[in-house]
Amino acid sequence: MTHVNDPAVIEKLMTTKARWAIVGLSTNQWRAAYDVSLTVRDRMGMEIIPINPKGEDVHGEKGYTKLSEVPAGVDVVDCFVNSQRVGDVVDQAIEAGAKAVWMQLGVVDEDAALRAEAAGLMVVMDECPDRVLHRWAQQGRRLAGDGQAQA
Repeated sequence: MTHVNDPAVIEKLMTTKARWAIVGLSTNQWRAAYDVSLTVRDRMGMEIIPINPKGEDVHGEKGYTKLSEVPAGVDVVDCFVNSQRVGDVVDQAIEAGAKAVWMQLGVVDEDAALRAEAAGLMVVMDECPDRVLHRWAQQGRRLAGDGQAQA
């Protein structure tokens, strides 16, 4: 069975204040995670937590090497890792008690999506918050100051 993104799940994740762990976010400004994480924090109003192999702080936010190190847990695990590695990140998200996993553009793992959904997590796969906001803008929608999508 192929995972299909539910627009209601995307809307909920993008408009509900939450703690987003950005797995793959480092100080490398050339990687997509660097700019997209700013969208998540500054436009969507989320708290972001960088997760990278060195535990680097990024955008002034404290970094960690693994999800299990983050105090007080996370709500959404945003995956900027390749499809071959994302299954392990999804399993860590399940173990960490996250409410959702968001696999970025080009990141696809049907089995991992099924495991996450079976564990009660919301799943978005092969999508980017920047693209969603662009589509919303084309439809005349915007994010209000409180994070709620407006028509």
